[in-house]
Amino acid sequence: MKAKGLHDHNLLEQGGIPAALPLDQVIVGDCVAAMNALPPGSVDLVFADPPYNLQLGGDLRRPDDSLVDAVDDDWDKFASFAEYDAFTKAWLAAARRVLKPDGALWVIGSYHNIFRVGAILQDLGFWMLNDIVWRKANPMPNFRGRRFTNAHETLIWAARGEQSKYTFHYEALKGGNDDLQMRSDWYLPLCTGDERLKGADGAKVHPTQKPEALLARVLLSASNPGDVILDPFFGTGTTGAVAKALGRHFIGLEREAVYAKAARERIAAVKPLPPEAFATAPSKRSEPRVPFLSLVEAGLVKAGETVIDDKRRHSAVIRADGTLSVGPAIGSIHKVGALVQGLPSCNGWTFWHVEREGKLMLLDMLRGEIRAQMAAA
Repeated sequence: MKAKGLHDHNLLEQGGIPAALPLDQVIVGDCVAAMNALPPGSVDLVFADPPYNLQLGGDLRRPDDSLVDAVDDDWDKFASFAEYDAFTKAWLAAARRVLKPDGALWVIGSYHNIFRVGAILQDLGFWMLNDIVWRKANPMPNFRGRRFTNAHETLIWAARGEQSKYTFHYEALKGGNDDLQMRSDWYLPLCTGDERLKGADGAKVHPTQKPEALLARVLLSASNPGDVILDPFFGTGTTGAVAKALGRHFIGLEREAVYAKAARERIAAVKPLPPEAFATAPSKRSEPRVPFLSLVEAGLVKAGETVIDDKRRHSAVIRADGTLSVGPAIGSIHKVGALVQGLPSCNGWTFWHVEREGKLMLLDMLRGEIRAQMAAA
C-alpha cells in the first residue's frame, strides 16, 4: 500500500521499492505506509514527535473561565491504550526498517505516552542511549491547581541496535557549552513570537509546534552535514526548516494537508547557513595519532627539557627517545603522569605542560601543530 502523495513527488519505483529517496520533500499520507514505501536502511536519523494521546476529558479552562487552547485534534485521540500501543509499534517498526544499521532515533513525548513508547522501542530492538529532559523556560501554568505544573517533556535517544556505531559530536557540544560536558537536561523556551506559525485569524497553525533550538541541538549532536533526517510526524516542518539551515536533507511525512502546506511554505523561506557555520568539527578520536616522539623530532620540545603540571607540583625530564623520566622511573607521558599523581591512569597530553615565553603551554596544543602540518601535507 502506497501513501497518498508519493507519486506527486516523482518517486520512481522498481518492484515495489522506491528507486530514489524523496529528499527535501513533504509527503502527504499515512506515515507507516509512506515509510514502508522507502528503501530499507536508507535514512541516517529519525526524529519523531508522535501524538501524545493526552486523554483530555472536556474543555480546559482558566480560573477566569476563559478557554485554554489545548490539544483536542482528532489525530491525538485513541480509543484505548491498546490502540495507541498498536499504532506506536507500527510506526516504530517502520522507522527501524528504514534506518541505516548505524542510524538512531529521537522521539519526544510527555508523561502521557513516553513510557509506553520507550517500552515498545526496546521490545523492537532499539538500544537506549539517553533520555533527555527538555525543561521549558516558559511552561503553561496548571490552571486547575490540582497537579504540578507540567514544565518539561522527555526525549528518548536510541540507536537502531546494540551494535550500532551511532553519531555523537561530544567535543563540539562540549565546546559550545563552555568546555563542560553537555548534560541530559536542556533548558529551552517554548516556540513563541515570530517563530510560531499563525493563520490569518491569528490562531496557531499547529498546537504543538516545537522550537527550532530544540531540533538544532538534536541534529548538531547526532547527525552530520548531508545526512538524511526522516520525520514521520512532520507537522509544520520544524525538522525540515532546521535540517535545511544546517546542511542536512529531510523527508517529511504528514497526514494533514493543511500542516504540509504550511511546512512547505515555511521551509521554502529558509536560507541555509554557510557550510563553515555547521561543518562538523573532527572528534579527537578521529584525528591522526601523533606519538610524543614526533614532538621531539620536530623540535617542538627538546630532550633534557622539563615538563610540569599546571599547578607546578610535578615535573619530569624529556628524554631523546620520547619518554619521560622522574628519578629512576622512565615511561610514556601517560605512565609518568599517572605515577607522579599516584593514579591508575593519566592523559599526559592534557596533564603536562612546557613553558614558553613565561607561560605554560599544554603538550596537546603542540600536538595540534603536528596534526595541522599533517593535514596540510
